[in-house]
Amino acid sequence: MSVYIHGGLRSPIGVLNGQYKHMRPEVLGAKVIDALINCHSISQVDGLFCGNVVGTGGNIGRLMGLMCNLPNSVPAITVDMQCASALMSIEMAYTHIASGVMDAVIAGGIESSSLQPERVYALGDDRKGTYKVAQFTPQDQSPLAMLEGAERTIHKHSVTKEDLYPHIIGSHQRASVALDNPYLQSYIMPITIDGKRCIDECIRPKMNEKLLSRMKPLLGADSITNAGNACLTHDGAAFVYVSNTKGPFKIHSVMPWAGNPQFSPEGALESTKAILNRSGLTMDDIDVVEWNEAFAIIDVLFNKDYPNHMKKYNKLGGALAYGHPYGCSGAILVLHCMAALESCNGRYGLCAIAGAGGTGTALIMERM
Repeated sequence: MSVYIHGGLRSPIGVLNGQYKHMRPEVLGAKVIDALINCHSISQVDGLFCGNVVGTGGNIGRLMGLMCNLPNSVPAITVDMQCASALMSIEMAYTHIASGVMDAVIAGGIESSSLQPERVYALGDDRKGTYKVAQFTPQDQSPLAMLEGAERTIHKHSVTKEDLYPHIIGSHQRASVALDNPYLQSYIMPITIDGKRCIDECIRPKMNEKLLSRMKPLLGADSITNAGNACLTHDGAAFVYVSNTKGPFKIHSVMPWAGNPQFSPEGALESTKAILNRSGLTMDDIDVVEWNEAFAIIDVLFNKDYPNHMKKYNKLGGALAYGHPYGCSGAILVLHCMAALESCNGRYGLCAIAGAGGTGTALIMERM
């Protein structure tokens, strides 16, 4: 059975302790879902799939579902695949519809780094004290595991700090231009808090090499990873409406992936290779590529493997500019991919994202 994306919305993306510093993620998500329902006159929803990583726990997707204008009878599932959570939520919507279990689903994710709780290990746990970041691998309890994975990947591929500059600057520049893109703006829900319009808070049009060269390393004096080539922490919500009735975008293929957790940024590249192999398509067939550039090394990996396809990569800018609200970033990719395909009159779009613990997932959509 064919599965289609009919549309979607996201919030403007807020930075840690920025415009959403007092707004719980489930509240923000409920606002986006209600706007999505109104925008597309949605009358049928059989399920709600919600990515979330650093929330307060429980089935936060169900809590959000009860806060918005959905019937209490709509089941909700919270998905935690770390950074890949929202894209996996959309893929779960796809599989439920393709298998005939459901006909129509809202899927995406929510996140609030600003309200990320601090947790305490149980007294009987050999791990002691408080923590904010989950353990990703059996051998490593470091709260800096993702940064350390990026640093390892940088050295594995013999990348210098200067090699990352053009990708960082380019991301901010493309995102700045995209502020005037009517296709992208149609996927962003206007939100006002205390009389002030919310915006994508992290885009820096004047990002330059001089500024990047002054940024302090995050993992010791000799490390390359810094606040310029690694995205900050963010708040946001994003959802799409997926059903078995014909819509403007068809989900062509999905592909979860897992590999070496020590080099987690490679997840976007490897899941891309896997989905292209499974789908029978090549990068020549793809018109738009949206990778979650949580780190600039991810851009370098794309450039190394697909040097002739950089013009189709993150055409509207990426997470280094917009931000990375972990549990909803995969849905942001899908929305940006849809906007980019409309902008260039393209046919196939590919979204891919790496996750903590050496995971990743990819999705190919076809514009009808």
